[in-house]
Amino acid sequence: MKTLKSLTVLAAASAMMLAGCVTDPVTGQQKTSKTAIYGLGGAAACGIVGALTHGGKGARNSALACGAVGAGIGGYMDYQEKKLRESLANTNVEVERQGNQIKLVMPESVTFATNSASLSGNAMDALNKAAETLVQYPDTTLTVAGHTDTTGSDAINEPLSKRRAQAVAAYLNQRGVAASRLSTIGYGSRQPVASNAAAEGRAKNRRVEILINPDQNAVRAAQQQQ
Repeated sequence: MKTLKSLTVLAAASAMMLAGCVTDPVTGQQKTSKTAIYGLGGAAACGIVGALTHGGKGARNSALACGAVGAGIGGYMDYQEKKLRESLANTNVEVERQGNQIKLVMPESVTFATNSASLSGNAMDALNKAAETLVQYPDTTLTVAGHTDTTGSDAINEPLSKRRAQAVAAYLNQRGVAASRLSTIGYGSRQPVASNAAAEGRAKNRRVEILINPDQNAVRAAQQQQ
């Protein structure tokens, strides 16, 4: 009982980390925002569940993730983006944000040798770091997309891009990301981000992208707070 009480206190404390204040435009007084209140409620409840299943660390992580959902879809994705940027710094993996979607761009120089679908050591290191955050924020789907340049034929490039996407997804699954959240696609050379006329452009086109989007659970949770 004492342990449960301690973990509950930790969950509540973690939830308080999500609190925010706004200034009343009429009175000038500080007050807790409605978003923060919703975030705190969701954070405390989920933190207790996390405490029961994973102890103190589970309380903290569950509180932060669930509280972010309570703060709205944008808030949920904001927290993930921040953690991903921190964990993937100095890995050469780019973190991009487009609306409520987060995109991780992994260049071939980080992920695979030429014409190979076997993950490099650097790729595994980066995916280990990404997975730590992705596991903490389960209410998202991940589409792993493989891309190549125009060197070689479509008969070679499309299967290669698909195998590379599958290799990344399989590794994330091994690191704890649920298979139900993962899907893969290989685009071959059909979606370039730079000109294939020069080596620099071709290098940019050879990449794997991980598209992270809020799932229906996150959408429903946000709607319930409105």
